[in-house]
Amino acid sequence: MTKTQAVSFSRTGGPEVFDYVEIDLPPPSAGEVQIKQAAVGLNFIDVYFRNGSYKVPHLPFVTGKEGAGTVTSVGPGVEDFKVGDRVAYASADGAYSAERNIETRHLVHVPDGIALETAAAMMLKGMTAEYLLNRTLKVGPETVLLFHAAAGGVGLIAGQWAKALGATVIGTAGSEDKIELALAHGYDHVINYKSDNFVDRVREITSGKGVDVVYDSIGRDTFPQSLDCLKPRGLFASFGQSSGPIENFTLAMLAQRGSLFATRPTLFTYIAARQELIDSAKALFDIVQSNKVRININQTYPLREVGRAHADLETRKTTGTTLLIP
Repeated sequence: MTKTQAVSFSRTGGPEVFDYVEIDLPPPSAGEVQIKQAAVGLNFIDVYFRNGSYKVPHLPFVTGKEGAGTVTSVGPGVEDFKVGDRVAYASADGAYSAERNIETRHLVHVPDGIALETAAAMMLKGMTAEYLLNRTLKVGPETVLLFHAAAGGVGLIAGQWAKALGATVIGTAGSEDKIELALAHGYDHVINYKSDNFVDRVREITSGKGVDVVYDSIGRDTFPQSLDCLKPRGLFASFGQSSGPIENFTLAMLAQRGSLFATRPTLFTYIAARQELIDSAKALFDIVQSNKVRININQTYPLREVGRAHADLETRKTTGTTLLIP
């Protein structure tokens, strides 16, 4: 049994509920490895667990889904990973720690040429972009899409990836600085949702036709306007709720606007099968190594200052990807 540092909370609430604590770390069990983490990714899902929007399995709870590091010990029965391997993951609770045990089913090998910090910054957000653009809807040269929060972590990756696929890429952002950032990351048009009516602007940009798909991680603040941006038989992909959950949704809304489709996808469904995880990660690593998608780490915080990081994320002070450094 060794000691390590972690961030946990014993009650849900604001960023003040976090405690930076020392915890016991046993040797890895069967099917697990122990890793020393180089960096941990910050994501809105971490906020949802902390504030109670998503139920945690127990309290106290160490949150965080995404990280990267080096294998330091291997449990019984593990064959695919060895001490010294560089690994990353995006779907295992407990990331807010300096060292941790993790089941190997969550892990992928990080290729040479990709830094561990870069891997930690891109796994959850990058594989989210991958499934949204390649599998929720097969985006291609004929696709016209709208992506909310274009200057966010997923948005900056998705803009570049969608442009590499040949799509016409429209985004929304809340400030001129964020608009410029999104325009530099693949977006053809970026709408300031604070000063402009984004539905009107989308209709103007598309000559009244609307878009094939809206990717919406905002939730309450952009609904039902997102539906009004779609072509008949278009797809509403609601993959987050940073402003709060969507309320008063009815199927009749889809019929009234042209037989629309709607889906509430999550990354964890799309990578639940081991091969799907491997394939999604490979697609992400390949496009990053091709330089068609750049991963910029725009903010870093010490792990012990995770409360400040959460506050900045929730008040939209961050752009792109953010790392916590143990």
